[in-house]
Amino acid sequence: MPPSTADAGRVPHYDIVIIGTGAGGGTMARALAGSGARILVVERGEAVPREPENRSPEAVWKHLRYRADERWLDADGAEFLPYTHYGVGGNTKYWGSVLYRLRREDFGEIEHAEGVSPAWPIDYDTLAPYYDRAERMYHVHGQHGQDPTEPPRGPYPYPAVPHAPLMAAIVEQLSAQGLHPSPLPLGLIRPGEDGGCVLCNTCNSFPCHMRAKSDAEVCGLEPALAAPNVELWTGADARRLIAGPSGRTVEAVEILHRGETVRVGASRVVVSCGAVNSAALLLRSACDTHPAGFANSSGLVGKRYMAHLATMMQGFHPFRRNDTVFQKTVAVNDFYFRGPNAPYPLGQIQSQGRTHGVMAQTVAPWIPLWAYEAWVARGVDWLAISEDLPREDNFVALDAGGRIRLHYRPNNVGPHQQLVKEATRMLHRLGYWKVMTYSHRTRNTTHQCGTAVFGTDPRQSVLDPFCRTHDVENLFVVDASFFPSSAAVNPGLTIVAQALRAADHLLETA
Repeated sequence: MPPSTADAGRVPHYDIVIIGTGAGGGTMARALAGSGARILVVERGEAVPREPENRSPEAVWKHLRYRADERWLDADGAEFLPYTHYGVGGNTKYWGSVLYRLRREDFGEIEHAEGVSPAWPIDYDTLAPYYDRAERMYHVHGQHGQDPTEPPRGPYPYPAVPHAPLMAAIVEQLSAQGLHPSPLPLGLIRPGEDGGCVLCNTCNSFPCHMRAKSDAEVCGLEPALAAPNVELWTGADARRLIAGPSGRTVEAVEILHRGETVRVGASRVVVSCGAVNSAALLLRSACDTHPAGFANSSGLVGKRYMAHLATMMQGFHPFRRNDTVFQKTVAVNDFYFRGPNAPYPLGQIQSQGRTHGVMAQTVAPWIPLWAYEAWVARGVDWLAISEDLPREDNFVALDAGGRIRLHYRPNNVGPHQQLVKEATRMLHRLGYWKVMTYSHRTRNTTHQCGTAVFGTDPRQSVLDPFCRTHDVENLFVVDASFFPSSAAVNPGLTIVAQALRAADHLLETA
């Protein structure tokens, strides 16, 4: 694909414009950089500075230093602050870097207690070689053969991160309970080595001050920008897609770049804004040829929003001080496909990074900080994740003023409650006196997916199996929007793997 030239200095033109620098966009940029195509990457935020506040719980959780400051509306029209970040690397700068493959069964139809999780238009074997590439690109550490739900695979590219002494003891106790604990697959760069990850207690929800977390800036965008044909605009908010005369192509992107509205021409456009903002961009781009929103002949843009049922849990013992620094290394998948007394899936349990007192105080700010610090010093942190199901009454919309409105009511709640009960029993058997729980419920935006589903039937999907829109032949949407189902593991690695697959297809069909 040869580089293109600017259009007589009037409208700058690129072969490929990528909107967003998260797991989808950052990966696409790296995968396409070697093609020789003239590529523009657009990011509405700025690069996260390396500064002491990177590792400050007060800065990150109390003052929300890096959080997007816009407000969305919930289903009742009430404002809320979403858990989302705008900046180079997107939300991957703040993820916990748990990089799971979907289970083989997740690609097929699965019966749940409250409905059916639909089949994907591709199977596990289709994505497996791209999972291999994704794990190498994002430095995934793990150990195959211990997780009872793990699909067939070769060895991980890097060995599992060793358990801290407390977590190693917990693994032994969990095995004695008859469970099958396994190492979490973690994207970390040279953990324990000079200049690499220091396995600190400010990883989850913090930008890495060492730049040793496998985020999309470090693993995707920075290598891409080393190529002379890749350009990055920050402070550049893509406002609309502009259709060509027939409506079958997108010919330009309207961008608010540092206060100035500019139009950029493109031969191909890749939208990777995150499932909520990608849907919002398509809806905001409605025009004569796309009156219901760009690429929305199916009526499904923004529909089928999913975000996982997720409950944060902490086991507390007043006489056990937990001095572990990095405790996020253990998963329990025994209930992934069925519960002990249930013929349907419950989900996954995984250990989490340490909770800091100021983080807990954001839930109940009237309790003094010293009390929280004493509490969390005697706790061990976990997360229970269950699959929510794609339903059209869970959706992203725009209000009359163009603001995002998220209509989300959790479903498949019964199995998640059972999973939380199983996790609570597990922690009580480990000797913890009290188990605390917290969930975002209707305002969960952490694992957002499903708003531009892919499939083979244009009447029942927005994207084809390579994430190209059915309606617009040069437009791709490559983030978790394409998910037909949410499964019950973190979506990051699957976004990366599909981005690599979509990039290959884009180049092959150029």
